[in-house]
Amino acid sequence: MSDSTVTPTGTPQSLSLAELADRVGDEIGVSGWSTITQETIDAFAEATGDRQWIHTDPERAASTPFGGTIAHGYYTLSLAPMMLEQIVDLSGFAMAMNYGIDKLRFVAPVPVDSRVRMRATLDDVQAKDGTGQLALTLTFEIEDAPKPACVANVLYRVMEGTS
Repeated sequence: MSDSTVTPTGTPQSLSLAELADRVGDEIGVSGWSTITQETIDAFAEATGDRQWIHTDPERAASTPFGGTIAHGYYTLSLAPMMLEQIVDLSGFAMAMNYGIDKLRFVAPVPVDSRVRMRATLDDVQAKDGTGQLALTLTFEIEDAPKPACVANVLYRVMEGTS
């Protein structure tokens, strides 16, 4: 579901576990904007089997308070790997993987054709013997909207070494 309209705000930072530990409490970056199109919403619906009309039927959704279709909450969350890659380069680790979500909230709907970006704040780093667990708050912002679309407290596991 790549989106050619993504415009990163800078070069991803390549950080070791020690460097990450020094950044606990910091916002480590902001991704570029990604436009949420009906085509990508439909592709997500097809991939997941979630074809709820509020996501896939523009004509019917036009009569809702949203005025049109909205992205699936999990579609918004699924942008996390792509957007995190724009913020921090984890390729220097032998392995980096999702470990879980401690808290997830879908705060505001993402209307079709809006632009979304993600802010990442490093909440904690637990490191031992070349492995680490990163706790991050990922905040998905909708351009020109007062509330974020989604806020997720997520965990990643990393292992130092060569891949």
